[in-house]
Amino acid sequence: MAGPPRETTLQITPLSASVGAEVRGVDLSAPPAPEALAQLRRAWLDAGVLSLPDQPLSSEAFLAFARALGEVSEYPFLRGLADHPEITEVVKLEHETVNFGGVWHSDTTYLPRPPMATLLIARETPPVGGDTLFASQAAAYAALPDHLKQRLEGLRAINSSAKAEVSRTREDRLRDHARSDDAQVFEAAHPVVRSHPETGRRALFVNPAHTVRFDGMTEAESAPLLAELFAHQIRPEFTCRVTWRPGTLAVWDNRQLLHFPLNDYQGHRRVMHRITLRGDVPV
Repeated sequence: MAGPPRETTLQITPLSASVGAEVRGVDLSAPPAPEALAQLRRAWLDAGVLSLPDQPLSSEAFLAFARALGEVSEYPFLRGLADHPEITEVVKLEHETVNFGGVWHSDTTYLPRPPMATLLIARETPPVGGDTLFASQAAAYAALPDHLKQRLEGLRAINSSAKAEVSRTREDRLRDHARSDDAQVFEAAHPVVRSHPETGRRALFVNPAHTVRFDGMTEAESAPLLAELFAHQIRPEFTCRVTWRPGTLAVWDNRQLLHFPLNDYQGHRRVMHRITLRGDVPV
């Protein structure tokens, strides 16, 4: 049972010049005080992704923190934990050579309402490796030349789960945990440039894992501009790196970031627990 809110003094350290921050000085095993929660949310909206080390949370505390940030939603393809179905387990075993999500992407943009946020907590990590890269799509959009911003104005992109399956970002490859809807193909059209509903910042909203073409254009016609955007949006100056240790918790804003889990820990086990928060219709 959660205790009373705790007073906290947050230490917030940027992870790079454009995206990400590490937060210390908060214990999420009990609800943070309202002022601290508000400060965390402001830092999250500003940085895009927060890394909170040393948070060995129970499933109950993990869910409680997620619910303090937004509405928890279940992932469409995977069954969750038996006792906590809102939490999905992402595992790479020692003998596996392919990791889940091993491509730059934004989570499930083939849904009409992609997640607002994803929370990921590390349960088991390799001795080295297994970091996750993040890229600010607000920074990527801001750095576009004016003529390209004008070209993108009003464009919409088609995102498909079929492409996600090819790029191995669909978790239904973990057959033991797949749900009955795992064979269904999802498609959704979203603005190529979306406005953040809380900050108003504009950000690119295409990604290599899910975006297949522009609305009203063929894949062949779309390919040159998409390739240009895909290369631009992951430039090093837009990125940061989160290093995982057991108990590291990260929360990222799916509305303004791409992420890429590195697959550099062959022969080691990595176990993560994930919660997603319901989003809105991108505009």
